[in-house]
Amino acid sequence: MSETGVLICGHGSRDEEAVREFELLATALRPRFPDYDFATGYLEFATPTIRDALSELAGRGARRIYAVPGMLFAASHVKNDLPWEMNSFIADNPGVDVRLGRDLAIDVKLINAAAERIAAAAPGDRSDALLVVVGRGTNDPDANSNISKIARMLWEGLGFGWAEVAFSGVAHPRVDAALDQAARLGFRRIVVFPYFLFTGVLVKRIYAATDEAAARFPDVEFTKAAYLRDHPLLLDAFVERVGEIAEGNPAMNCQLCKYRTQIVGYETDAGAAQQAHHHHVRGIDGHHHHDHPHPHR
Repeated sequence: MSETGVLICGHGSRDEEAVREFELLATALRPRFPDYDFATGYLEFATPTIRDALSELAGRGARRIYAVPGMLFAASHVKNDLPWEMNSFIADNPGVDVRLGRDLAIDVKLINAAAERIAAAAPGDRSDALLVVVGRGTNDPDANSNISKIARMLWEGLGFGWAEVAFSGVAHPRVDAALDQAARLGFRRIVVFPYFLFTGVLVKRIYAATDEAAARFPDVEFTKAAYLRDHPLLLDAFVERVGEIAEGNPAMNCQLCKYRTQIVGYETDAGAAQQAHHHHVRGIDGHHHHDHPHPHR
């Protein structure tokens, strides 16, 4: 086996279909790294865990591992959970060099992939239509603000008459409120695009909210665009992230990171200790239910 391994780090989901889609993407990526060993791992709700996947690669002879977050933006998972996983493994395995790459971020490849998904759902002139871009929503304002930038670029690039942003949880506006507002702006067509990598509890909730809005506003045509899934440009973005690690340049944009800078409303988060918060759900399957809220996929 190769002394270099690639690890694609997923979040994991209670939804088995979401995990299958992640593995489909991994299957498509594997041939893109013919000279490297390859594995996938999850933070929670699925197996193998990140730790187990790192151990698996090391057990097969990897002495250098390039770990790529399978996540769109750098919120707490990328800034805290994944570095904690990597650093903990390195501390126990000093002979293995683990290098963590950056999030997929705002990337022209992903914007073009998103544009293709939206155009497939709404071909032709879109000047009389409104676009709603839905993000996951986090407690990191920098990550949330990326949705607004992406929405603006898609709005102008695809020629929509207007655009709104929404979030599936944590941040506001939530999907139902955003769709109600959009419907009252007077547009007769509304296209809802979940800016997500894979299906799961949240994407299905977004589509259900769209159906409910269509029932509330029967004079408005609601269209559901597909999420990114295994779009070829998404695969290219993952390959690029691995290349950045190999070349020694995987830096994230930390200018507005709440853990490095005192951001309005999040001043106490600056300099917070790096720690994981997924011990209670690490490695469990999608049928597990625990007794407190956990606003994930």
